[in-house]
Amino acid sequence: MSWNRCKVWLLAAAVLPAAASAGGCVPFAFLATGAAPTQPWVAQRMEEKYLHKDDHRTPIMPPIRDGYPAPLCEDPPADREVMRSLPKRPRGVPFVYEEFWDNIVITKSRIVDKIDPPRFFPLVGMAQLHHCHWECAVYYDETIQSSQPFPTYLQKKRVQVVYIDKDHLHLYVGPNPDTQRDTLLELTKY
Repeated sequence: MSWNRCKVWLLAAAVLPAAASAGGCVPFAFLATGAAPTQPWVAQRMEEKYLHKDDHRTPIMPPIRDGYPAPLCEDPPADREVMRSLPKRPRGVPFVYEEFWDNIVITKSRIVDKIDPPRFFPLVGMAQLHHCHWECAVYYDETIQSSQPFPTYLQKKRVQVVYIDKDHLHLYVGPNPDTQRDTLLELTKY
């Protein structure tokens, strides 16, 4: 009789998780299936944390005034932006394979700085595209260590190059200096 009872319990333990994940309402079924209930705000918080709203936006700047020097690309990409644009590195398995980056040095050099002639952009109007392209080199020491099956410690100097475009638009209001000045005052509030 005890063997039959054991078979019943084993059968119930095997069928219960499958029945729970098929749409039934069985308390604590998520423990057996591996799925855990999550609140809707969790996905929103993850999007806020990892997606940056300005990553794919093109800024619109005041018009370029006649008689003044053309603006230069003076703002290089931030270190955070450069590190985010690198390919994802493997996280590894603790004590089996772990990878670390040490002594990170980032160099930035401007490779393109030019302004296109005015043209029409939808949702913006007449504007000039200012191309600002940067070459960013990331120098670091890659350390790979493992404790299994035997302790290993490798350290190599590495470099990765990333090209970042920081293009932006300058409104174009025509060659009239009064219109240019009025538009500049309206946009910058000076």
